[in-house]
Amino acid sequence: MKGGAVATSVSPGSFIVIEGPIGVGKTSLARRLAATIGMEALLEAPEDNPFLARFYEDRRAFALPTQLFFLFQRLRLLDSLTQTDFLRSGVVADFLWAKDRVFARITLDDDEWRLYEQIAAGLGAHARSPDLVIFLQAPVDVLIDRIRHRGRSYERLDRDYLAELGDAYTDFFHRYQDSPLLMVNAAEANFVESDEDLASLIDCVRRIHNGRHFFNPLPSGLGV
Repeated sequence: MKGGAVATSVSPGSFIVIEGPIGVGKTSLARRLAATIGMEALLEAPEDNPFLARFYEDRRAFALPTQLFFLFQRLRLLDSLTQTDFLRSGVVADFLWAKDRVFARITLDDDEWRLYEQIAAGLGAHARSPDLVIFLQAPVDVLIDRIRHRGRSYERLDRDYLAELGDAYTDFFHRYQDSPLLMVNAAEANFVESDEDLASLIDCVRRIHNGRHFFNPLPSGLGV
């Protein structure tokens, strides 16, 4: 279904991914979009990572175990797409397998990176490409406000790290060609609480056939 019309991206059997930096709102949107269009939500569980709180305390010391835990967690979630009947209704996920390398390249030293690459290359050989990727973008100040608002005690992220991560995401998706891509300015939109904002996003998604697209919602919820 890669590269097909968006009629397949919101129909049974489709695989949609919501992506973006920490705090941009990808999990909340994935959950609500799935419920609205009658699909299953496939969500990461960062709270299950026993290394994550220690990573935020000392990124250098705990980067590798944190990264590998997420790598294997994502693999298990993706494996469930073939082990269950998820694809009868379609799936909206809050992660893209290929983006794992974005975090890894930032957090790991060179020796760890080489080890990670060997592991990830073998595990991801048969990972399915999504039918559509929705990439949410927002300035660092917006990300910081949203992270503070959700109040996870273990999330201690400095501005420099978030800026570096945002730049890495932008570069990654500038080069990304594996699936149709919708790049969304999520700075002012509220896709979780505003029915109008969500409807405008869904309308934009339905008009995508392939390639790369941009969506800039107005504060009123109307898109251009």
